[in-house]
Amino acid sequence: MLHLIFQTVTDSSILHRIDSGDDVVFFENALFRLNQASILSDELQRMLKNNVNLYVLSDELETRGINTDELVLGIEAIDYKFFVRLTEKNQVVSSWN
Repeated sequence: MLHLIFQTVTDSSILHRIDSGDDVVFFENALFRLNQASILSDELQRMLKNNVNLYVLSDELETRGINTDELVLGIEAIDYKFFVRLTEKNQVVSSWN
């Protein structure tokens, strides 16, 4: 399953609905919750260890002035071409607005 997370106030209750093997792409101001000092950093690291793929669009990072080295280690910056491949790979897409 592909999860698209747009919420600024992303909390662990949303993250607990994501299963091992799922793909997650963060957008817009949800990116501010992905830094290493975030209250979600431990949860994000647990998800990565549990085979959840976490992504952000490079353009979204640039727009918000966030460097990849500020993100929780293991979150991958991707381009739109890779994002399209994720939508093709996953038959089910869930959007968290």
